Amino acid sequence: MSTDPDHFIFKISCPATSGIVAAVTSFLADNRCYISELAQFDDEETSQFFMRAVFRFNSGVKGDIDALRLDFNEVATALNMDWQLHSVANPMRVLIMVSKFDHCLTDLLYRHHKGEMDMQITAIVSNHLDLRPMAEREGIRFIYLPVTKDTKSQQEAELLKIVEETQTDLVVLARYMQILSDDLCKQLSGRAINIHHSFLPGFKGAKPYHQAHQRGVKLIGATAHYVTSDLDEGPIIEQEVQRVDHAHKADDLVSIGRDTETVALSKAVKYHLQHRVFINREKTVIFR
Repeated sequence: MSTDPDHFIFKISCPATSGIVAAVTSFLADNRCYISELAQFDDEETSQFFMRAVFRFNSGVKGDIDALRLDFNEVATALNMDWQLHSVANPMRVLIMVSKFDHCLTDLLYRHHKGEMDMQITAIVSNHLDLRPMAEREGIRFIYLPVTKDTKSQQEAELLKIVEETQTDLVVLARYMQILSDDLCKQLSGRAINIHHSFLPGFKGAKPYHQAHQRGVKLIGATAHYVTSDLDEGPIIEQEVQRVDHAHKADDLVSIGRDTETVALSKAVKYHLQHRVFINREKTVIFR
């Protein structure tokens, strides 16, 4: 995908019908735009159409993106579109939540430094102090929000306040070992990604590696998914697996699984940052 700041991304979903691609591409051509990427999918089961277009104004053209956005309303209304228009020049603002495990956070920060993830990290939030030194070394704001059964509602209210104050676009649960309330899940719908350390839908809930070991599995996995009020059942974005055998103990699976967790989460976050993911009921459509 182009990372040039003069590029823009259309995300479009609507009821499937003829003429959608023609309408969008003709509109962009009429506004003197060049399409550098175009992907589409027609889900025959749901009769929904999904489209992602990356474009820029033609060379020498001083385009008005605000006017283009306004004019596109006519096209969108005619085809009953749910649409978004994003500028590559404005990376998403991301808040990362952690507990004590550092491997997913370490991987996200490394990829961010290497330019693989174009994002602005608004804060690292944790219910423990273990990873505070890591955040401070990186010059990232660290917010300590301890939580107990009795303080959960207050803690989540404070978390939501932070999300709003920092204008966070995406919340990443990078092995944050707390279950979010139904209300918070609804508030963060479509903009919170969790990494679960199993190949869902198998081994939901606590200690999935120990569950897998008891069943004698030959593959362990990790699943990055959107957060919903149904525990570990949100729309799946990315999954990774690793082969294991009878000689591995439960703790071995925990160690081996760290790699699958970091890879699955980083891919999912990257797809979301690049506006490649569409939620399609309980599933996702991803234009890689």
